[in-house]
Amino acid sequence: MIRVVLDTNILISGLLSPHGLPAEILLMTLEGAEVQLCVSEEIFAEYGEVMSRPRFKRSSEEIASILGAIRRVGFWVKPLDLVDACSDPDDDIFLECALAAEADYVVTGNIKHFPDVWGSVRVVSSRRFIELTT
Repeated sequence: MIRVVLDTNILISGLLSPHGLPAEILLMTLEGAEVQLCVSEEIFAEYGEVMSRPRFKRSSEEIASILGAIRRVGFWVKPLDLVDACSDPDDDIFLECALAAEADYVVTGNIKHFPDVWGSVRVVSSRRFIELTT
């Protein structure tokens, strides 16, 4: 099983463009057959906060449905080690989660904010993730 942490921008892109690569990755994680979504409480809270922003025009029912699915299928971890590796400090939570979950990948639309590799975790774009896993 491939373990992956999704940056919030991949989740939002997947919801806004249902036929794009982020949507394909989101679906893969929610189906949970071969790709396991890794989540921490910090990431889950950020997902909910960002989805709730008015500019994304998501109904409360849709938000609750997505968060419920993530809560059910996610591999939940409590990161113990703090990371200070991203150019945007808000992104460190994704590496912290990936390390705690022993994830294979962090998928992001902001590659430039992350190191290419952090421990055994590879940071990749949605396109690269699809190329590597399908």
